[in-house]
Amino acid sequence: MSPSASTEAGTDVDATWDLDPLVATWGEGREGVVALLDAADETAAELERARGTIASMSARALATHMHRTAQLAELVGRAHSYAGLRFAECMTDEARGALEQMVQERATAVETRLIFFDLEWAELDDAQVEALLAAPELDFCAHHLRAARRYRPHLLTEPEEKILAEKQVTGASAWTRLFDELTSAITVELPEAAAGPDTTTVGLEQGLALLAHPDREVRRGAARAVTAGLAPGLRTRAYVFNTLLADKATDDRLRGHATWLSSRNLANEASDESVDALVTAVVRRYDIPQRWYALKADLLGLDHLADYDRIASVADVDVEVTWDDAKVVVHEAYASFSPDLARIVSRFFDEAWIDAPVRPGKRPGAFCAYTVPSHHPYVLLNWTGRQRDALTLAHELGHGLHAYLAREQGVFHQSTPLTLAETASVFGETVTFGRLLDETSDPHARLALLAESLEGSIATVFRQTAMNRFEAAVHTWRREEGELSVDDFGRLWTETQAEMLGDAVELTDDYGTWWSYIPHFIGSPGYVYAYAFGQLLALSVYGRYVAEGADFVPRYLDLLAAGGSRSPEDLGSLVGVDLADPSFWDGGLDIVEEQLTAAEAAAREVG
Repeated sequence: MSPSASTEAGTDVDATWDLDPLVATWGEGREGVVALLDAADETAAELERARGTIASMSARALATHMHRTAQLAELVGRAHSYAGLRFAECMTDEARGALEQMVQERATAVETRLIFFDLEWAELDDAQVEALLAAPELDFCAHHLRAARRYRPHLLTEPEEKILAEKQVTGASAWTRLFDELTSAITVELPEAAAGPDTTTVGLEQGLALLAHPDREVRRGAARAVTAGLAPGLRTRAYVFNTLLADKATDDRLRGHATWLSSRNLANEASDESVDALVTAVVRRYDIPQRWYALKADLLGLDHLADYDRIASVADVDVEVTWDDAKVVVHEAYASFSPDLARIVSRFFDEAWIDAPVRPGKRPGAFCAYTVPSHHPYVLLNWTGRQRDALTLAHELGHGLHAYLAREQGVFHQSTPLTLAETASVFGETVTFGRLLDETSDPHARLALLAESLEGSIATVFRQTAMNRFEAAVHTWRREEGELSVDDFGRLWTETQAEMLGDAVELTDDYGTWWSYIPHFIGSPGYVYAYAFGQLLALSVYGRYVAEGADFVPRYLDLLAAGGSRSPEDLGSLVGVDLADPSFWDGGLDIVEEQLTAAEAAAREVG
């Protein structure tokens, strides 16, 4: 990939998605959204007539009901996807926010009308359920229906469930929207040394991207500027976080969940014990990131790293990457693994399935939206022109490929639990990295690439686990001590990060507020450990590909196409991975340590 001018990095990227096909059959823009929701209301009224009959349904009658439920999910899903993705384009646009809120309110109203099904289904005895699900006409939803029964001990009465569902619109989801709007409006005033030729005022994503710059003064200046940008509204974001911590504590108490993380584990089809084993295994290997950061300090000529040095490039120059170059490299990487996957990647590029430019008010970060099985996924990026962005593109396209291949499973089985959701994305990123490494012969450039890959693993496995420890600390504090102050959040954030970093990295006073822009804590409590799970799983899967070569490819494609139609353990078995084996985590961590050993060897090679 070749260097480019800084103007290529942000708003000049020619990649914007086309969302109109999501609603075009029903109307244009808001009109189409309203028509979809009107049709959903009619379908919900039809489904509601099944109240009181679930226990007496035959397999054929249940299949008919579930097919109609899938049609309802398609209607709501299209409306929700269109409104949500339009809002993500510009979260400071009040009209887009109002449309998103309208969809949320009407979708919740539909949901509350159909709560009776989950409650009646949960009341059936196991023998009747298994007899029904043995019928082939229910294969399209069997795992979904079987898995839904794991919530049986935590369901409330129908009136209570309706109240909780309806209050969610003005409760947790409203606070989450407020947080997203607040963070999307954050601006960073860069010092002249860190600013580009056009402006010193940039978005949060662009400010954070400068932490990879090879010039330490640029990194230091960018870090201070980010801290200054986070300061306005800090107390408000802390209040939002406190409110959601209390809201979750109430939900967990009412539903009888044993720990703050139990509901997330249940959704992930994982036991509390298995997740504890994962976190314990990772914490036990905190020496890996500490060993790397000590080496990195030597590579950068520093006595030790500061927090703003952690992701600094070890390359001599800050290489910027054009969007067109990145597309070529990522496409070729997927083609080297599977021509079938490469053809789908081309559709993302050619058919306006990606929105990449940085724009004021755009949602920070990157994600892939599955939308609905009858449509196609979309990818959102904030392209800043760094080499890391090319790997992020490969990562999000992995999600997109997973969604696209699993669409034949239908609405009930297209998505996997979060613990497997990162498999395809990390795998695709790793394949792309391998291609970049193969094409790089210069020892210094190879070291820079190895360092970037290792740091990706450390960020995904160890930093996300440290963030899980932060979440555990703040949820526990809120339940036992009460509301947290900004200083309380900062202290717990610093303590849990320092445990992972050890003496290898000095945490500055400024770093204490950097918890306050991370959306997962707000909208998806407990989510972050799934990154560690997914990274270790994907590395293990990639290791099998390296060992088996082309023979592995069909089984991997079968895994993606299976979506969430089986349990995580059954899906893992498709590619020869035993998720029930406690030593599984150590195997994945060994692969990360092998990456570190390779980086150490490359460092010795360049002297």
